[in-house]
Amino acid sequence: MSNQKFRILETIRQGQIGGGESHLLSLVENLDRSRFEPVVLSFTDGPMVDRLKQMGITTEVIYTEKPFDISKWKRVKQFIQQQQIQLVHAHGTRANSNVFWATRKLKLPLVYTIHGWSFHDDQQALLRKVRVMGEQLLTKKSDVNISVSASNQQTGKRYFNNFNSVVVNNGIDQRKFDPGRSFKNIRQELGIADNAVLVLFVARFIHQKQPLKLLEAFAKALPHHPQLQLLMVGDGDEKPAALQLVRELGIEDKVIFQPFRQDVPDVLAAADIFVLPSLWEGLPIGLLEAMAMGKAIIGTQVDGTSEVIRHEHNGLLISTDGLEVNLAAALGVLAEDVSLREKLGAAAQATISATYSAANMTREIEAIYLKLLGQNT
Repeated sequence: MSNQKFRILETIRQGQIGGGESHLLSLVENLDRSRFEPVVLSFTDGPMVDRLKQMGITTEVIYTEKPFDISKWKRVKQFIQQQQIQLVHAHGTRANSNVFWATRKLKLPLVYTIHGWSFHDDQQALLRKVRVMGEQLLTKKSDVNISVSASNQQTGKRYFNNFNSVVVNNGIDQRKFDPGRSFKNIRQELGIADNAVLVLFVARFIHQKQPLKLLEAFAKALPHHPQLQLLMVGDGDEKPAALQLVRELGIEDKVIFQPFRQDVPDVLAAADIFVLPSLWEGLPIGLLEAMAMGKAIIGTQVDGTSEVIRHEHNGLLISTDGLEVNLAAALGVLAEDVSLREKLGAAAQATISATYSAANMTREIEAIYLKLLGQNT
């Protein structure tokens, strides 16, 4: 085996912390440094970029918020050449759409991790058609496509002829997300009573994640279950509407908003119930982190989530049809039943230990890299 270290470019659309970004951080932290030298390219700045720089990882930002931004392609190519990159791994549609040209010109292998398709059923038909064509192009240009869940792979097969991918489940670092550790007292910091049943939402405030429906469901459940309290952590374009809705519903004293935080394990430790009411998902990292921390989960019957959660075994699954009513009912059930919360949480933690570890995920991805680089693993 040679002593050469392979220079791998990990690239992603944004420097904010979301699921794909947490995945990239886990991957970079767990890569075997005796064989791989990771370099990161992000298309916007943010806390992820700062974190990578603190870790001593060469990290570049080439700013664009547009997919297929041809005006940036030459700069991307120059950066790849300067860094003497040997393989490019694109995380998500936008990153891939802005690196595939450079990889073709430089004849470099390209890996594409599909963290969730950019098309989905509730889009307007023309937009969906354009997105499907874009994804079809990108999956064809990549040497290996990685699906983060089997359901994510099935969706690709349903939409494209000859779609091929390898399923590598997202993995969670269980040293970091370990409920047995000691944590900061977030309840004390935020003034949340010890006897409150704390519902937690950690996600971007965007249509996909349905923060407004969660607030409406919470307001519906509250009169019957006054012990409930809601903590919403994140930012995004629906946040102003969420702040406004809380005032309209008259539940300001029961809802706490926080921007994205770097201390997610501490925040999770404070919660009783974790809610992710998404309309679609690839394989949601925030959900896996909450499961690793042994939380009672409420998720929706969508790709990815429904693959991990078995209803009434390691969480509750609700339909997105009538989301508000279903969510209010599920919150009510968990608010009143401590033993059910504990049972679901313990089974959720066991699911992560068995199937979704960051170390296993990284070894599987390293094997893909080595194969593409012509190494016998």
